[in-house]
Amino acid sequence: MKKIYLLLLSALSGILALGQTHSCCSITSSEQFARLSSDPAFTASHLAPLPFRYVSENGKMISYKTPDGREASAFEVMADKPTDNYVLVIHEWWGLNGYIKQEAEKLQKELGNVNVYALDLYDGKVADNAQDAGKYMGEVKEDRARAIIQGAIDKAGKKAKIYTIGWCFGGGWSLQASIMAGKQGRGCVMYYGMPESDLTKLKKLNADVLGIFGAKDAWITPAVVAAFEKNMKEAGKKITVKSYDADHAFANPSNPKYSKEFADDAHQRALSFFREHLK
Repeated sequence: MKKIYLLLLSALSGILALGQTHSCCSITSSEQFARLSSDPAFTASHLAPLPFRYVSENGKMISYKTPDGREASAFEVMADKPTDNYVLVIHEWWGLNGYIKQEAEKLQKELGNVNVYALDLYDGKVADNAQDAGKYMGEVKEDRARAIIQGAIDKAGKKAKIYTIGWCFGGGWSLQASIMAGKQGRGCVMYYGMPESDLTKLKKLNADVLGIFGAKDAWITPAVVAAFEKNMKEAGKKITVKSYDADHAFANPSNPKYSKEFADDAHQRALSFFREHLK
């Protein structure tokens, strides 16, 4: 009788483990990252950005239609001359604030022959403290975020060559946006964002990837990055990884672990990557 009981217990444990594995695997990489919003250590690692109102020279806010029947907004900076090169910029967990708009316009000036859309995945919400940022990030619905990105790709047009860049929350979505761009994808830069682990999705990626990470990151750890490199190789995709002796969000000046040296170097690498793929 005892043996039968133990066999039943073992079988039940196996069933529960299988259910747990299935549940884990059903969670997307974007949802995995969004769950960090409930991690007090993750929240505490982000200092509130200093008040900043960006006055743009050439950019403006625009609205566009999304596949879910709604509208989305983005900060648009167009090239002086017509071009089919588009860079989708995706904000970190604060939202589409002045700092991201400034970065988008700076990127357009440095690259020149590109149009830039800095997308708003928060639908108008912008946080100035970590508690609100975590709340907004946790509230992002995967379907809505994808609709916002797809709407931007559609607005760019079928002839558009799509490049993407994002940080933290936006780093993971930069990769997702490049996957969504399909054959139109040309280059993806992701700063310490959650990688995609589903090989089926990675095989749809047409863009080369530059991954920028921090070796001291307690969330997007070196082990996570190594697994991502392995998966990319298995999917037959090209990835270049640059890992700095730094913490998560090291490129954000408002972060207590900000490193100007590493941030400047990472920025130059991103520019070189884009320029090479724009040829």
